[in-house]
Amino acid sequence: MSKRIFKFRLFVAGDAQNSTLAIANLAALCRDHLPGRHEVEVIDVLREPKRALAESIFMTPTLVMYAPAPVRKIIGSLSQSEVVLRALGLEAAPA
Repeated sequence: MSKRIFKFRLFVAGDAQNSTLAIANLAALCRDHLPGRHEVEVIDVLREPKRALAESIFMTPTLVMYAPAPVRKIIGSLSQSEVVLRALGLEAAPA
């Protein structure tokens, strides 16, 4: 049985405090709950504003989970890990 790979794209605004927190919180979540089963792309909307607009991202930080389906979006610093896990459908996922 192959492992499901979780694909995330995190939209941030430079080195703003919430962006830095979101990057750290996502890294911890992936390390603790999805070791070896995740891909993360971080997009700085200050450097690539057209990518954010193309994906209808209007606030940062915004996390988008593309795989597995369905696509899910979470806005914020991802500080409340239990809420984030539930929103991503990971609360019952094996560690």
